[in-house]
Amino acid sequence: MQASVLVINCGSSSIKYALIPADDAPRLEGIAERLGSQEARLKAKDAQGEAHEGALAGADHAAALAAIFERLDGHTPVAVGHRIVHGGEHFTRASLLDDEVLAAVEQTSALAPLHNPANLAGIAAARELYPELPQVGVFDTAFHQSLPAHAYRYALPASLYRDHGIRRYGFHGTSHAFVSQRADALAGGNDHGWLTAHLGNGCSTCAVWQGQSRDTSMGLTPLEGLVMGTRSGDVDPGLHAHLHRQLGWSLDEIDAMLNQRSGLKGLSELTNDMRELEAAAERGHPGASLALEVFCYRIAKSLAALSCALPTLSGLIFTGGIGENSPRVRAKVIAALPHFGLDLEDAANQATLRGREGRIDTGLGPQLWVIPTDEEGQIAHETRQLLERQA
Repeated sequence: MQASVLVINCGSSSIKYALIPADDAPRLEGIAERLGSQEARLKAKDAQGEAHEGALAGADHAAALAAIFERLDGHTPVAVGHRIVHGGEHFTRASLLDDEVLAAVEQTSALAPLHNPANLAGIAAARELYPELPQVGVFDTAFHQSLPAHAYRYALPASLYRDHGIRRYGFHGTSHAFVSQRADALAGGNDHGWLTAHLGNGCSTCAVWQGQSRDTSMGLTPLEGLVMGTRSGDVDPGLHAHLHRQLGWSLDEIDAMLNQRSGLKGLSELTNDMRELEAAAERGHPGASLALEVFCYRIAKSLAALSCALPTLSGLIFTGGIGENSPRVRAKVIAALPHFGLDLEDAANQATLRGREGRIDTGLGPQLWVIPTDEEGQIAHETRQLLERQA
């Protein structure tokens, strides 16, 4: 595992990690969960793929990272790459996390209060444990900083953008970057226009032209855009005032409902797990069937709208847990886009799942790809690029 990069993704009560080698050697990876509680645990996978689990009772981020470093089997990384959700307008690519950069990240925390403080906690712990290693931040929003103003500005008073940074930022940037770059490699060159659909518990679409994001479905926050596992996606902006006036709900109650009790789970009144929803729909459950219909229609509607950002359409890419593993969702989305000349090859669609990469079109229209995302690999790649630029 020469020249490995340790990739850290810190949540409020969890840390996902992966030690990414520069070659094709196996990765060491795992997750520390339920941090801050007596039930905290570290689940890890070694280079042979064997799973290990241990208690971390009461561990905070620093204690969990110390336990993670002990699981690296003596491999010292050349750098630590951190996923940071929101970089605002400050960051267009990976950045070395010095005091000045961290201060700028701190300033954007108001735009991502559930994510950036946890990211910063992980960075502080890693800097203390490995002060000699470069710490690099890779931002979910950075890939979308190439959006033109007509795509990222809201039709609000200009002072809200000028004084408070209220604009569309977009997220899942590392995933959209990875799969579009991979599609460029598979198709040859980078003179392509791709529509990418990252479909998981969180979902977003993106229009990528010649390697640059030109528009995307998420906005100021990850709530804008598609129907997701528990998030509503787009709703009438007047909904907040209506629920407050008619039901007396507070803004916090409305925000919690839109983020935690909506989406697939809210529509179906069952679950946000797509596998369970598809099974329930097969049994005739009306809520599950409606959730699937709304989910797929809204994806197609978003992709059709984003096509306006592309001079030409080379193809459509599916990725994420649902995008990679649900032939049914892919088929329904493509069927809802009859004007784009998309021609799905049914057998290839059914066979391309469980981490398989493959082209699922007949060759008669724009390309259709399933490309498993690798956000950790992309973060490691961008971290190495930064180190090379500074060498």
